[in-house]
Amino acid sequence: MKASEIRSKWIEFFASKGHKIEPSASLVPHNDPSLLWINAGMAPLKPYFDGREKPENPRLANSQKCIRTNDIENVGKTRRHHTFFEMLGNFSIGDYFKEETITWAWEFLTSKEWIGFDPERLSVTVYPEDEEAFKLWNEKVGLPAERIIKLDENFWDIGEGPCGPCTEIFYDRGEAYGNDMNDPEMYPGGENERYLEVWNLVFSQFNHNKDGSYTPLPNKNIDTGAGLERFASILQNVDSNFDTDLFQPMIQRTAALAGVKYNDSVEIDVALKVIADHIRTVAFAVGDGVLPSNEGRGYVIRRLLRRAVRYGKVLGLDRPFLYELTTTVGEVMGVYYPEVIDKQEFIAKVIKTEEERFHETLSDGLAILADISAAAKSEGRTVISGPEAFKLYDTYGFPFDLTEDYAAEHGLTVDREGFDASMQEQRDRARAGRQESESMKVQGGPLADLEVKSEFVGYTDLLTEAKVVAIVAGDALVDSVSEGQTCQVILDKTPFYAESGGQVSDQGLLRGAGVTAKVQGLFKAPQGQHVHMVSVESGELRVGDVIQAEVDASKRGDIIKNHTATHLLHKALKDVLGTHVNQAGSLVEPQRLRFDFSHFGSITPEELTEIERQVNEQIWNRLNVNIELKAIDEAKEMGAMALFGEKYGDIVRVVQIGDYSLELCGGCHVNNTSEIGMFKLVSESGIGSGVRRIEAVTGRGAYLFVESQLELLKQSAALLKANVADVPKRIEGLNQQLKEAARETESLQSKLSAMEAGSLTDQVVQVGDTQVLAARVDAPNMDALRTVADELKVKLPDAVLVLGAPADGKVNFVVAVPAEKVKQGLHAGKIVKEVAAVCGGGGGGRPDMAQAGGKDASKLDEALKLAVSLIG
Repeated sequence: MKASEIRSKWIEFFASKGHKIEPSASLVPHNDPSLLWINAGMAPLKPYFDGREKPENPRLANSQKCIRTNDIENVGKTRRHHTFFEMLGNFSIGDYFKEETITWAWEFLTSKEWIGFDPERLSVTVYPEDEEAFKLWNEKVGLPAERIIKLDENFWDIGEGPCGPCTEIFYDRGEAYGNDMNDPEMYPGGENERYLEVWNLVFSQFNHNKDGSYTPLPNKNIDTGAGLERFASILQNVDSNFDTDLFQPMIQRTAALAGVKYNDSVEIDVALKVIADHIRTVAFAVGDGVLPSNEGRGYVIRRLLRRAVRYGKVLGLDRPFLYELTTTVGEVMGVYYPEVIDKQEFIAKVIKTEEERFHETLSDGLAILADISAAAKSEGRTVISGPEAFKLYDTYGFPFDLTEDYAAEHGLTVDREGFDASMQEQRDRARAGRQESESMKVQGGPLADLEVKSEFVGYTDLLTEAKVVAIVAGDALVDSVSEGQTCQVILDKTPFYAESGGQVSDQGLLRGAGVTAKVQGLFKAPQGQHVHMVSVESGELRVGDVIQAEVDASKRGDIIKNHTATHLLHKALKDVLGTHVNQAGSLVEPQRLRFDFSHFGSITPEELTEIERQVNEQIWNRLNVNIELKAIDEAKEMGAMALFGEKYGDIVRVVQIGDYSLELCGGCHVNNTSEIGMFKLVSESGIGSGVRRIEAVTGRGAYLFVESQLELLKQSAALLKANVADVPKRIEGLNQQLKEAARETESLQSKLSAMEAGSLTDQVVQVGDTQVLAARVDAPNMDALRTVADELKVKLPDAVLVLGAPADGKVNFVVAVPAEKVKQGLHAGKIVKEVAAVCGGGGGGRPDMAQAGGKDASKLDEALKLAVSLIG
């Protein structure tokens, strides 16, 4: 059975059981800064599990693309380690529980209509205290007791939040994968290759509370996960996941490019497997907007790319080749994940650029390695330290064995234990980060099951009469609140927009008979109601009160100008920079807009000018903004852009701006682009991981920004004693004067350095067979001190120079050693390090030339005396 068939059967089976099929979420977590990657099928569903949101259908199922980067070093060396994988999952949010989960799992696995496993090959593990699960497997399913193993570790708990026992299902691959019954690990759940875990069913039935206690969940949940790759390896009767149709096309394509054969040698097979795994990860990550960089997700992608390139070298591929595999990834995965086909050209471009860059970096790394080796020899060491080797690995992508080979060629060894220790420290940091990131909120609270109705009317009305239907204060439902209290209020209808999609909440007032309350912000309750965060300014607010709900119209007016402008900006960015640009986040507030987007490389001033011009052109064109509700499929057929990370229902809101922009959006907008008035870019910058950020202002904000810039220009003109129109010419004249003054200063400094050098030559002393000049020098900075040293090297070519110059209470040092003295063992870097230490500083450099700084100039003479003794 092909992997695509297994995936389809999973979806079809759970759809037949009343589940809503959730599309795979982006690998980049949305509104979850605690996660680096989506790493499990339930990760994008966390708000449902802890009660922050309520799904339309409590039964959900998915096939979720995931990335996990722990134990990268094992990829390619074991049967099942991957960085990118698909997790098949079915979930119940307070609906069905253990009986349905277990019986459906058995039906799916054993029925000929679905997977058709031999029931005799299946075993399960359960938590020892979970008698209910044991009985269901034994009495309901009919699994013999000897194939139900009780294990203490079968309890899913990641700290605060929902947790509970789990049951894992194992497939017996047969005696070919292990037949030593004396092996203490030869059982389902043990460390062996015979019993393969295919499915984990987690029964979330407890809250792990802040104080460490466990209490029953208000709503019990089901969270399951099965590996598509593992299913495929069994159903295709192959030795490992890498032998399935999910990996073999990439492996065979790489083998053809390299002129090698799969299954010819362990070394070649490992290289082919690593490349196949990593190209899937990188292609999907880039498709979801992650670009190679030196931090965060971008660093992970860069590291995987470089690792794949290194393994390409094992196969003899010394040129960029990974980008060519992106078409194969699309052929294998594009049926269910069309993004890897739709964005293939962009993905390939990013990967090729990074490959070319790394080939250059490898050369730089070799140069660094040469310096490390030379330093080790000069210091009398025969070993390259573990941290040095790890830095080469982590920063330059050098594999340990490459460092070992180079070291051996130069008569050195490498500290393997130190390298492993540094690697383990990195893994521990990553593991700690994962443990922290996977936590969820404690389920429950007064809003969790509140089913009062609340209608949003704020698209058309900013003032409406409404009834107070619920008040929460002190984490409890109350009947009333008084002056000075803060609370959360739900109205039967509201004109206030609750923060979502990047647009901030409205603010305003609630007014009634004898009561005034200020609305400071809003959020959406688990049941979807708009919850007003309120401060009562006067009187008493009671459940049942009829009040006037009034949005601050001025702030809303500024917000909608900025929101519509983000749509215009998104389209302009695509037009100017390329269709690869996609929104990666936004903030729309009254004062400004912020727009994050995926793009590699910098943006030129000319491009920014054109982007700003295009947005303003659409404002000048007075385009109507039309908003309609449409079926999601119809909206996509129209070409509407779905925004990054947003979830959409079956009916969506389509915002069309003339013939220029078409997006799905739940936010508030102007009726015509002319209402925006003006659009002005304020800043553009890179914020890491291949994401750039533009900040801009519109309308009132744009006017104020331009006025502030004009005021700065007027102040500058006044300081220059020139008219505003003459400022550029006046600055150009001043720049020319500065250049001429700098040339004169440089010439004078050179003359002073020569004079200083001439006055020092008579301070040379003889130390053994070595001439030494250790002297205090008058030089204002390090550049001037080096110039003096250069002059002295001409006048005293055979002398060791140790020069110190006080500067603002601190001190600079330069040490120069003639080539002949370097051969005799003198090392400028070592000398300057010890000399600077006397003055509380440090530094180093080459054997022939080095520099350093010190904090305490009062000890300069003492340091110079030490220099003479060191040379002696």
